[in-house]
Amino acid sequence: MIASPNIWHWPEVYEQENRAQDTHSAVYSALRVDTDWAGLDVVDVGCGTGFHLGMFAKTARSVIGVEPHPPLAEAARRRVGHLDTVRVLPGSAAHMPLPDESVDLVHARTAYFFGPGCGAGITEALRVLRPGGALAIIDLDATAHPYGEWMLADLPHYRPRVVEAFFDAQGFSLRRIDTEWNFPDRGTLERVLGIEFGPKVAARAIRETPGTTLAVRYRLHIRRKPRGIEVGGFSGSPAD
Repeated sequence: MIASPNIWHWPEVYEQENRAQDTHSAVYSALRVDTDWAGLDVVDVGCGTGFHLGMFAKTARSVIGVEPHPPLAEAARRRVGHLDTVRVLPGSAAHMPLPDESVDLVHARTAYFFGPGCGAGITEALRVLRPGGALAIIDLDATAHPYGEWMLADLPHYRPRVVEAFFDAQGFSLRRIDTEWNFPDRGTLERVLGIEFGPKVAARAIRETPGTTLAVRYRLHIRRKPRGIEVGGFSGSPAD
C-alpha cells in the first residue's frame, strides 16, 4: 500500500478540491457515454472518503467502495451510511475482496493506476469484472497546460507519453476531457494547490493563476473484459 500524500494527510482540503473539480461534470458525462452504469454493479477503487459513491448510487444497482486506508474508509462509511445500495470495504486495487465476475464497472479516479507497474491491479479488475464489463481509469493529463506544466515540474521523472503508451499496449482506449475547476475563493484554491504540489511549484501555480478558476484536462482510459474467447484480436463466444 502506497500512501496518497494529499488525501491521506489533508482529507478536509481534499474534500474542498473534490467539490471544486469538474463543476460541469464533463468527466461523468464522458464516462456515462462510454460505459453507462445504470442498473449495474459498480466498484470505486481507492474511493477515499467516498465522494463519488453517491453519484454512482443514483442509478447503479449496487456500489462498492474499496479503500486501503482505514481512516478514509471509515469516513466513506459515514458518508454513505444512509444509502442501502452502497458498501465500503477494506482492500486495494490489487486485492479486492470480491468474487470473480461479480461487477460490471471498476472505476478508479486518480488512484493507483498511474502507468507501468499497475499490472496487478489490471489483472485484479479483469478478475472481478463480468464478461463485457469495463475498467475505467481517470487521471490528470499532464500534456495539457498550465496544470500539466506544474505536474511535470513537481514530478520530473513522470513521462506522460510513456504512461499513455503503457495503457495503449494493454488494450485501453483513450479519451481526453477538458474540465473546469471552480473554487469559492482564493484561499481554497491556494490550499488545494498547496497539497497537490511541493512548496516551490505550489507557489508558482498560485502566482500563475488569476482568479478562482482552473482549466484542467483529464485522461479517460477504458478496457473491456471480453465476452468470450479472444484469439488473434477476435473476441467471440465459445460457440463461434
